[in-house]
Amino acid sequence: MSLQDILAVAVPGSPEETLARQINFDRLPSHVAIIMDGNGRWASRRHLPRVEGHRAGIDSVRDVVESSARLGIQVLTLYAFSLENWKRPASEVSTLMSLLKRYLRLELKTLLTNNIRFRVVGRKDELAPDVRRELTIGEERTSGCTGMLFNIALNYGGRAEIVDAARRAIAAGLKPEELDEPRFGELLYTGGQPDPDLLIRTSGEMRVSNFLLWQIAYAEIWVTDTLWPDFRCRHLLEAILAYQKRDRRYGGLKEPAIAGR
Repeated sequence: MSLQDILAVAVPGSPEETLARQINFDRLPSHVAIIMDGNGRWASRRHLPRVEGHRAGIDSVRDVVESSARLGIQVLTLYAFSLENWKRPASEVSTLMSLLKRYLRLELKTLLTNNIRFRVVGRKDELAPDVRRELTIGEERTSGCTGMLFNIALNYGGRAEIVDAARRAIAAGLKPEELDEPRFGELLYTGGQPDPDLLIRTSGEMRVSNFLLWQIAYAEIWVTDTLWPDFRCRHLLEAILAYQKRDRRYGGLKEPAIAGR
């Protein structure tokens, strides 16, 4: 994946083309995590039911997933449904789950074509059987893909993830002296993956909403007022450019050498 992959789908003279030509492809974030927010407000501003905002947000998911793969991002994680979201009206939750199943059915071929591996992070076992079945099909069918890893955080909570990791440590019989930060990180849902370098939040809200609390310890945060259904490749490129202009110190004097950067 490279500049040419982005230019191949960008309209000549478009903001996407201009932004893509400014990207340093040797300094891409390895892992981009996105809190997708603003679906309800998007619908409200158009005097539509909230669920229409979720439907419109599917187009944003499609564009961002494909654009991230073309850029050469190693891991993309989208926050789709939190543990707290169960408090929403049952009709809205049902629509969200239906949209998820529909997305997986319609986009599976695209994921395979683009060599994208799909994975769920969260308490998948607590989801309805029909939802779990679609998720499992997506994970199994794309398990051989070697390109970008696409995580969907579903029935997910950052605190719950840390609790689950602690339970795994206990179940594995690990002694306190055997448990350090790297070992604990392997017990998280994202074990084996690089931590996010860049955390994007849409809709202008300034909070992390219980998302990847352990993993975003040193992530660069970029917030946009753009509502999720309006978020496209252009905004992703803006976020990456902003990320590349920052001096990442990790508490030290300079950015450490990281393999693959």
